[in-house]
Amino acid sequence: MSIYDELGVRTLINASANITRIGGSVMPAEVLEAMTEASKHFVNLEELQRAVGEKLAALTHNEAAYVSSGAAAGVALATIAVVAGLDRNISQQLPDTTGLKNEVIIHKSHRNGYDHAVRMVGVKVVEIGTETETKAEELEKAINDKTAAIFWFQNALTGRGDLPLEKVIEIANRHNVPVLVDAADQVPPAENLWKYTQMGAALAIFSGGKDLSGPQSSGLVVGRKDLIEAIRQNGNPNSGIARPMKVGKEEMVGLLTAVKLYLKRDHEARLSQDEEIVAGWCSELNRIPGVQAERSIPNVAGQPMPRAKVVIDAAQAGMSCDDLILALRNGTPSIEVLPGGTNTIYVNPMPLKDGEEQIVLDRLLAILKK
Repeated sequence: MSIYDELGVRTLINASANITRIGGSVMPAEVLEAMTEASKHFVNLEELQRAVGEKLAALTHNEAAYVSSGAAAGVALATIAVVAGLDRNISQQLPDTTGLKNEVIIHKSHRNGYDHAVRMVGVKVVEIGTETETKAEELEKAINDKTAAIFWFQNALTGRGDLPLEKVIEIANRHNVPVLVDAADQVPPAENLWKYTQMGAALAIFSGGKDLSGPQSSGLVVGRKDLIEAIRQNGNPNSGIARPMKVGKEEMVGLLTAVKLYLKRDHEARLSQDEEIVAGWCSELNRIPGVQAERSIPNVAGQPMPRAKVVIDAAQAGMSCDDLILALRNGTPSIEVLPGGTNTIYVNPMPLKDGEEQIVLDRLLAILKK
């Protein structure tokens, strides 16, 4: 009996995406072994954080790196770093930002629930542009002596008329304002771990528990050495607003191991395998009346990876998408797919373990044919 059986919680096959609400990702055995080894000893956390950060910086071609307790904590810590720096008096003042550089500029088209991690520090969000267009002069006008940073959210929100990131960095650097990139779900490709900082962004933040397949409660912040040092000084185990954002020795070592494995992975072979899976799914599903399946790229996070877009004609198929989603979820094993509207689902091979792609197809065929 597994721990989940004991708790009465069903495990599931994830054909949706590496998302937090269903567990992020599954860690490789090497990551679990490293975490187990780390758990057996006491260690100075600040010393370990610095040592792990140096290794991660070298692996990702960055000046410095820091392991946070998830990407959202990384976003909050990055905000704290640009507001407080190494000034402990300011650190203790937060989230009261009276008299400080306390404005953070964000595209209106990028506003989302995750920017709570920025606002919790006590800063004022200054929006630029509209939902469909942002002009360079709007960014220029928004920058003043109160501007602490410009936040850029790199995901499915980008590209809707916003300024190109290159232009944002050019303007920001001219005004000596740091650009902070939330790239939580922006691997693959692996090169994104250094792409944004090499473009000139001050910091980039990634989730450790999505495609990197590290501990779900881990995040990776990479970039400028001075800002990473400010994050270290303001983060756990030091007191202050970031004290609850605790990252343990196990997560630090686990994420380091996960990044090492990820950078060694044959990503071209993986892409080829996923393309083959999606093609096979589409071929079989298109044989069923009322079902139209096709390759869709990029995926929900904007990653250059394929998935199957499955459109259901309820009248012909004899069931709606909602019926199909519930049947997959309530069956054995439980399978999660991504809803895509009233008549569409997306089936994603990325999070699947070997062999699960056939289980997913067999279940889809069985339910739709029935």
